Amino acid sequence: MPHDSLRHLFAQQSFMRFWFARVGGITANQMLMVAVAWHMYDITSSAWDLGLVGLFQFVPALLMTLPAGHLADRLHRGRIFASCMFVQALVALLLVTATQGGFASRELILAISVLLGLARAFQMPAQQALLPLLVPTQLLQRAIALSATGMEAAVIGGPALGGVLYTTGAITVYLSCAVLLLLSGVLTMLVRYQHRPSTLAANWNTLLAGVVFVWRSKVVLGATSLDLFAVLLGGATALLPIYARDILQTGPVGLGILRSAPAVGALTMSFVLIRWPLRRQVGHKLLAAVAVFGLATIAFGLSTHFGLSLLALAVTGAADCISVVTRSTLVQMETPDEMRGRVSAVNSIFIGASNQLGEFESGATAALFGPESSVVLGGFGTLLVAAAWLRLFPNLAERDRMEPTT
Repeated sequence: MPHDSLRHLFAQQSFMRFWFARVGGITANQMLMVAVAWHMYDITSSAWDLGLVGLFQFVPALLMTLPAGHLADRLHRGRIFASCMFVQALVALLLVTATQGGFASRELILAISVLLGLARAFQMPAQQALLPLLVPTQLLQRAIALSATGMEAAVIGGPALGGVLYTTGAITVYLSCAVLLLLSGVLTMLVRYQHRPSTLAANWNTLLAGVVFVWRSKVVLGATSLDLFAVLLGGATALLPIYARDILQTGPVGLGILRSAPAVGALTMSFVLIRWPLRRQVGHKLLAAVAVFGLATIAFGLSTHFGLSLLALAVTGAADCISVVTRSTLVQMETPDEMRGRVSAVNSIFIGASNQLGEFESGATAALFGPESSVVLGGFGTLLVAAAWLRLFPNLAERDRMEPTT
């Protein structure tokens, strides 16, 4: 029964430790992103430079993700995740030193973006591949939904807290991030699971095994590529500093609230999915959620009212939560454990491309056409992606249940 399943899920000690570690790490990361974006825009007042922050994170992540996926199948996934937390803590401390010393510059922020991209290249495959090992298979969808709940709570609290703390100075934000990241790393070191390392030597065949698997599994390919193209076109996160300062005329506090708004919608939806997981017609519901994401993005792009903008962003978050939980569950259900690190690495490339490369795309198009046109065109692009995937990936669109049919 639903309540018994939830009690059983909360009783999984390693899962809960990892849940708290991820919440702390994501909270710190969101605070860091708010501070870095506002810091960059204060220095340059350039939409192009805001886009470059995303690009400089994406390129190193793209280059290192496949080797990172292989390591996630060979090494202890919890220790990899913890190491990534410690590296990001050092980045936050570097920003403290740079701000205090007066040498925090455009070039330094871009260099730090490269370090953050490298850390996330190893973090993403490890955390995605670790989760199925911490809970029984029958609890996986609820575990992913609960993980999404924690993530969205962090995405709500992190930017809002970061915006408030930034009013007292960037150093306060960076120090807070460092403390949270260190705590997350320590907590992850306490996670226990049965580690079964892959015995395959690293070569091109093993490194590319995840790519081959995703290409051959049309459900996995359709699910992962859907995120790539939908969020690549429809994401507006990189432009929020412009909306906060120039269009909606709020300050850093308003920026934090805007960045939190999608997570409010996603958090609400994640509670719904924990209580009532998707049972039937999951493929059609997934594509419908992507279409709603596109419509809400268009509404945000056209809005000049702060309240309406918050509502539109909240709807994008709710729709994206359905997409994330559904896609993540399908990918994990379709992938054998010995391949999860490498398949998660491929998935991480798609996620990184949609987020960081999407930020660059938003910044570049905003520099050419203006921020409003950039967001609206992206929303229409997302609608086209949802329609195209009905035809391109019929196995995904017509998928009835999460569990694979045998």
